[in-house]
Amino acid sequence: MKEVSFIKISGAGNDFIIIDKTQNPEFVLKNDVISQLCHRRNGIGADGIITISNADGYDFGMEYYNADGSTGTLCGNGARCAIKYAHTSNRTNGDTVHFLSNESEYSGELLTDGKIKFNLKPPKKLDKNRTVQFEGNEIQASFIHTGSPHIVIDISDLPDEDMRMSLDNVDVITIGRKIRNEPEFAPSGTNVNFITMADDKIYIRTYERGVEDETLACGTGSVAAAIIAHKKFDLMPPVLLITKCGDELVVNFDMLASEFKNVSLTGPVEEIYKGKIIINQNA
Repeated sequence: MKEVSFIKISGAGNDFIIIDKTQNPEFVLKNDVISQLCHRRNGIGADGIITISNADGYDFGMEYYNADGSTGTLCGNGARCAIKYAHTSNRTNGDTVHFLSNESEYSGELLTDGKIKFNLKPPKKLDKNRTVQFEGNEIQASFIHTGSPHIVIDISDLPDEDMRMSLDNVDVITIGRKIRNEPEFAPSGTNVNFITMADDKIYIRTYERGVEDETLACGTGSVAAAIIAHKKFDLMPPVLLITKCGDELVVNFDMLASEFKNVSLTGPVEEIYKGKIIINQNA
């Protein structure tokens, strides 16, 4: 049995357990432990786990694990939460943070209004004219990789009339799970985002792989939706997105030589609580 200290932080409703390896040097994170900690009834409850470690030449190193233990892709809101933790844990004295995630360099910033800005790499594999299948229907969609793979669907393209009328009516879990597991996205699957626009804002709901459920927000999904909306509907940056929980995320970018540059994600981050938990490391 091992006592592990942690902090739970939420980025626009996307919640994470942060474990600092310097405070828990003997702790080994295994898949069954990840699932236990993220379980919303039998554990702490979270969309994923972030470990923070020392990294030579950087403020910290970050590793992200989905609730099912999978890893290897970027988590935008998780990165923003990690940036917040770097400030509160005195890993940096300034407002700008430089860190490593998945062996790639990233940066972020604590803004004067308390919101956290995270700078992403340019997106890849943009296809604004993709189609996906659901219950025999071909749905117009778009695909883009913003550090994680994302399908983006405008709800006006859904086959069900009720779902086309309101984002609240969309069966995010059923449709998202089906598309997430389509063979064309094998072996690791894709995230699936549903959007609608009103008053020059994007309203978004997301089914996240690895969590295997709808989450209250998705950072890389919001970036994906903003870029797709720019390409398809000429929505100009900064793009404002309203998440499932009602929080606002801001995606900004520049277009240079037909490429997206200086991509950033900005929004609120809130520390929920700190605690300690006893874990059976031999489980």
